[in-house]
Amino acid sequence: MSIRFPFTAVVGMDDLRLALLLNAVSPAVGGVLVRGEKGTAKSTAVRALAELLPEVAVVAGCRFSCDPASPDPGCPDGPHESGAAAHARPARMVELPVGASEDRLVGALDIEKALAEGVKAFEPGLLAAAHRGILYVDEVNLLHDHLVDLLLDAAAMGSSYVEREGVSVRHAARFLLVGTMNPEEGELRPQLLDRFGLTVEVMASREPEPRVEVVRRRLAFEDDPAAFAARWADEEAALRARIVAARALLPQVVLGDAALLQIAATCAAFEVDGMRADIVMARTATALAAWAGRTEVTSEDVRQAALLALPHRRRRNPFDAPGLDEDKLDETLERFKGEDEPDDDPEPDGPGDGGPDGGPGGGGIPPQGEGPAPESDAAAPEEAPAPAPRSGGPGAGERAAVKAAEPFRTKVLSVPGLGEGAAGRRSRARTQHGRTTGATRPRGTLTKLHLAATVQAAAPHQRARGRSGPGLVVRRDDLRQATREGREGNLVLFVVDASGSMAARQRMSAVKGAVLSLLLDAYQRRDKVGLVTFRGRAAEVALPPTSSVDAAAARLEQLPTGGRTPLSAGLLKAHDVLRVERLRDPSRRPLLVVVTDGRATGGGADPVALAARAARLHAADGTTSVVVDCETGPVRLGLAGNLARELDGVAVTLDELRADSIAGLVRDVQATRRAA
Repeated sequence: MSIRFPFTAVVGMDDLRLALLLNAVSPAVGGVLVRGEKGTAKSTAVRALAELLPEVAVVAGCRFSCDPASPDPGCPDGPHESGAAAHARPARMVELPVGASEDRLVGALDIEKALAEGVKAFEPGLLAAAHRGILYVDEVNLLHDHLVDLLLDAAAMGSSYVEREGVSVRHAARFLLVGTMNPEEGELRPQLLDRFGLTVEVMASREPEPRVEVVRRRLAFEDDPAAFAARWADEEAALRARIVAARALLPQVVLGDAALLQIAATCAAFEVDGMRADIVMARTATALAAWAGRTEVTSEDVRQAALLALPHRRRRNPFDAPGLDEDKLDETLERFKGEDEPDDDPEPDGPGDGGPDGGPGGGGIPPQGEGPAPESDAAAPEEAPAPAPRSGGPGAGERAAVKAAEPFRTKVLSVPGLGEGAAGRRSRARTQHGRTTGATRPRGTLTKLHLAATVQAAAPHQRARGRSGPGLVVRRDDLRQATREGREGNLVLFVVDASGSMAARQRMSAVKGAVLSLLLDAYQRRDKVGLVTFRGRAAEVALPPTSSVDAAAARLEQLPTGGRTPLSAGLLKAHDVLRVERLRDPSRRPLLVVVTDGRATGGGADPVALAARAARLHAADGTTSVVVDCETGPVRLGLAGNLARELDGVAVTLDELRADSIAGLVRDVQATRRAA
């Protein structure tokens, strides 16, 4: 693992390597979440770890990989007798696909056999297959929330529970959990981030030499995979032996009171919520000491543990980037260092100590970040000329981007009716989780049994089926699937007016604050978001529909204003975006949010008529629309209200956007208009 891939080619890969190895030494650390841009070998590093794990001994014939030395007393394939036949096999790496079902993850019971025969016919899932190995989730941020909850609960408890209508099965599920994600495709909820023990950020190096080495090794592997693997076999064997030695040493490592105080003080100084961070840091520091071959935890172990365990727990809101102030960390550790612990970097006694020229490494080369600054004239880069304005973009009369006002809690905007989209928290929908509203015949595998409806369907046929005992004779045709109602996530497409009229009276700061508030709401409700802006002569898709609310917030922050108001262009561009998205994801219902004062001063000979015609296209498609009226001042023209009527939607002012809910308002207004 450490040999095959040149880790200098990816910034942060050394930390990733260390985090994975620490979890291999002590799975109790809680797994690793790897965040990084695409193409940074995240998956390569995880798959390489599987080859380094020692073999595991399992009970022969056990589908749940029980350890023959201490078999699980509740194993569904047990109980296993002492001295049962066993064999050794390599540790498994099991991959969880993004589109996996709950039954595929935790396993499934044969409901028909359970009802008719009273037999627990259980088919193990991926959690059972990953027991005593690695469970790898690529694009974990795209996994459905209820699957992530099940996954992390099993990882925390070390066991998995499967329950179906009073029939339950439990089995051990202890595994090394590794998730990878690209933050551009959406973030994990803070509650879920906290459940991962360690997090590492990786990005590709911008230096050409390590990138050349990556290409060279990749081509060498493709030419002769066997020879390439044999080339690094000795080094990998040595690394595997070191993991085994660190595991054996781990129980002997002492976590002293001084180290515990540093851990607690560090978590308190960075205002980390809860106590999970303290526990993870303690386990990580202990694993670090074992990996280094020591039996006592040092301040450096605590520091390294903090760098791996705390950055993702520092996110105070969805738009905060993970990170840690290392100067503050060093200051905290120094303040709570034990009296008997020597300084890690003692001051030299004289200018000649540490190297022939006074530097710590010799050769007169100062450490990075130190040494004399370059001459100001030579270091100052030449001022780059301003870029030429684009058509409809920056140019004369344009105002610089303004900072968004403080976000606030918004009213709930929802799509009326009952959808069938991806699970979320915005609009009503038929989902696999939620309150039971009825029953239907199952299409495919039965997953949620409606017991009362099944009994009712089977009851009239008991005499014809020759029932003679107390049991109920149930056939496949009698089974009924429970229909449930929950909430779905929607596509929230923002169409933001960035024209000169919006820049007047410092209005744009309040507008950006309102849109940022709606983005925060979209993040919490698990929506996809998109951003269309219009000003000058045209409209542009500032952000195609994505799950990354962070990306939308970043584009909003950089949005300049100025020029005319091509309202029709913005609405037409939004119509094109929604048309394409309906083809890509027809089950995800859209919510159009137009943020404007309603003026139309550009885009054609009759901009007002063109805007009305474009609005009617959205109404004809049945798109739920909300117009956020940004008009201010004592005299108001009510143009945003006219636009809302053309869209067959509702209009709310910036002030009315605050409060509890207008979900009913959207439905009531549209129902009244359709009835009229």
